[in-house]
Amino acid sequence: MPARKKTQKRSYVIRPNRKGDWPFSDGVWVGSTFYLSGHLGLDPVTGKPPVEADREIRLMLDAMKATLKTAGLEMNNLVSVQIFCADVSLFSPFNTIYREYFSKNFPARAFIGSGPLLFGARFEIQGIASHD
Repeated sequence: MPARKKTQKRSYVIRPNRKGDWPFSDGVWVGSTFYLSGHLGLDPVTGKPPVEADREIRLMLDAMKATLKTAGLEMNNLVSVQIFCADVSLFSPFNTIYREYFSKNFPARAFIGSGPLLFGARFEIQGIASHD
């Protein structure tokens, strides 16, 4: 196998208030592209998803927004998003709240029905962002 030539510097981002010592970064810069790890909507006190789906959605999107801010970006810098959802009947309520987090064009997106998610979450979101 030929040796790979490293052409772009990587920079790793972890939110300052992130709970837990997990073996992954919240996001990674490669050149001008920022790759976001999966984010859940967990209650910061209990470490579990809240009973209300709308609160879970907001917590999840706020966590993603916080990671983007730590990286010097905003939600409108997202170019692609994938949402994993354990209950696709929540598609419409998700979209209602999701719209509130953007002021310009929406990123490309996939809403994927999944099996069970970590910690009993109903949603997980990951994305790719870039400087304009």
